[in-house]
Amino acid sequence: KVAGQPLEMEEVEVAPPRAHEVRIRILCTSLCHTDLTFWRLKGFPPRHPSILGHEAAGVVESVGDHVHEVAVGDTVVPVFLAQCGDCPDCLSDRSNICSGLPAGRPGMPRDGTTRFSFAATGEPINNFLGVSSFTEYTVVDVAHVVRLDPGVPPEKACLLSCGVSTGIGAAWKVAAVEPGSSVAVFGLGAVGLAVAQGCRMRGAKRIIGVDLNPEKRDIGKRLGITDFINPNDIGERTVSEVVKEMTGGGADYCFECIGSTSVMAEAFQSSRKGWGKTVVLGVSNGVAPMSIPSHDILMGRSVVGSLFGGLKPKADIPILAQKYVDKELELDEFVTHEMGFNDINAAFDLLTQGKCLRCIIWMDGARENGSVGVENGRACNAKARLTSLSYRD
Repeated sequence: KVAGQPLEMEEVEVAPPRAHEVRIRILCTSLCHTDLTFWRLKGFPPRHPSILGHEAAGVVESVGDHVHEVAVGDTVVPVFLAQCGDCPDCLSDRSNICSGLPAGRPGMPRDGTTRFSFAATGEPINNFLGVSSFTEYTVVDVAHVVRLDPGVPPEKACLLSCGVSTGIGAAWKVAAVEPGSSVAVFGLGAVGLAVAQGCRMRGAKRIIGVDLNPEKRDIGKRLGITDFINPNDIGERTVSEVVKEMTGGGADYCFECIGSTSVMAEAFQSSRKGWGKTVVLGVSNGVAPMSIPSHDILMGRSVVGSLFGGLKPKADIPILAQKYVDKELELDEFVTHEMGFNDINAAFDLLTQGKCLRCIIWMDGARENGSVGVENGRACNAKARLTSLSYRD
């Protein structure tokens, strides 16, 4: 059980939900690059042993006291970003970073404890980003739960709990891309492709995709990319030089979707003087600073960070789900692989090798039965012995 090594299947107990908490039967989960980032790191949150995973869809199995907005049997997605609804940030249109239940705290957000333990020894297991979806059941604070129409397929709803929403939101809310504008997207993974789709929906005229993988060209074109740059194919020129040449001075909006500080700087240099905006979405593996000459900032360019694309989960995820139902939002293209829970390490291999966008991982029986019903109704006082994944240093 070593960070960066294959995850191991364990039998665990998931305690009943306490006040303001919801126990969810996970139907399916997917693997995000953020999971890879934390899986590889040592001596850095999350603490080990931990149950990873934060993109998922499921059904409410039981609820704790003071939970009123969801009920047993509801279709929900857990989200790593809370929306308590009461703090200054939740009440403001200028922020989606809940200060009432800040992201990144270990344990459950209200008391710091965990609901997971090893069935054999009782040793506690840490949760991850307030979600921990690589398990058949999980307990999540209600502030991290979004109820959706059951008509949205779980494998599509799952995508809205992190990556796709992050990309769409960055184009719509953070950048507020204007019709007729030019855009450069650095990194055409799921988030970058969602950015491209969001920019197309906003009416951008030119959307340039930048990626080292030539296979991203075709799917990029289907989701909104108008031009493709492979840094390996431009000789001695920098990407920023090529972007400036293509756009006549630089892109109006640049999006960094990789998590590399050098790419962040290159994205900034690709933006137009006077009004160019660079949005940073990628999660960096370390603490290296991004270097930008102060003179370039004085020339009217700006850089802004974005967590979850500026979206407020409870307000905005249902809107995106409805756009999918109305065929205004493409989600099917993002699902490149599907497999069972026992094969989850194969999903890690595919994403590590750059061979998939999103791999949907189905829990036993969920794929065949669709939205699996709840057998025990309100089961707040029952413990469940479950199969989940954990890893240690």
